[in-house]
Amino acid sequence: MPDWLASPAGGYLRTWEQTYLDRAVADVFGFHALQLGFPMLDALQANRMPHRWLGCDERPSPWPLGREVLLTHYEALPFPDASLDLLVLPHTLELSYDPHATLREVQRVLVPEGRVVICGFNPNSLWGLSKSFGRGFNDVGHFIGQGRLRDWLQLLSFEVESTSFGCYRPAAKTQRWLDRLEWMDAAGVRWWPILGAVYGMVAVKRVHGMRLMSPAWKRAAVPRAAVVVPTASNTAAQAASKGME
Repeated sequence: MPDWLASPAGGYLRTWEQTYLDRAVADVFGFHALQLGFPMLDALQANRMPHRWLGCDERPSPWPLGREVLLTHYEALPFPDASLDLLVLPHTLELSYDPHATLREVQRVLVPEGRVVICGFNPNSLWGLSKSFGRGFNDVGHFIGQGRLRDWLQLLSFEVESTSFGCYRPAAKTQRWLDRLEWMDAAGVRWWPILGAVYGMVAVKRVHGMRLMSPAWKRAAVPRAAVVVPTASNTAAQAASKGME
């Protein structure tokens, strides 16, 4: 896959996904975030969590400078239950030995209301047709449709928050042809939005029967003593009572 990503079509894909991921993770708050796989992208660069890791199942080459890399199996993450606030899976499921086990691990380590961001190739696209006819994409894993992925997430108590599609141009072999077909991106967003070659999905882990309590920022109101405002009637009554004494 690194060789394909170095091609003009691979650069076109990386540009769209980096822009999408920057937007998807920018406003996700917490303390711990993990990107699983695809070291060619910095999926967490726009996120502001204090602890951010890149998890890989083998030593990345070249080594991503300035990033904390964790060598791990995607199907057995070295984190305790409910310990991560955000996970990003850029094409991780397509390249995983067992995508179902990887998703189960994601569900295990995410905190309640934690988010997972997933990028994948769309089989219902021009790139999907090329793969089905054996014209390229042999080294980029198995395409998983976004409808199928939604079903998997629903079984694990995830709620899909948003889905975006991109890359409507064919996977041309030269940058010249990619530039000529640039108009297809705007046309695709308008006329056939679900046929983009790649999709991004954001899902939230829901835990039934749990309600997150917000901090009590406001202090309890202090009861005030009743104040009697003097009037002509109650002043005369007080004078009469004093005279009787």
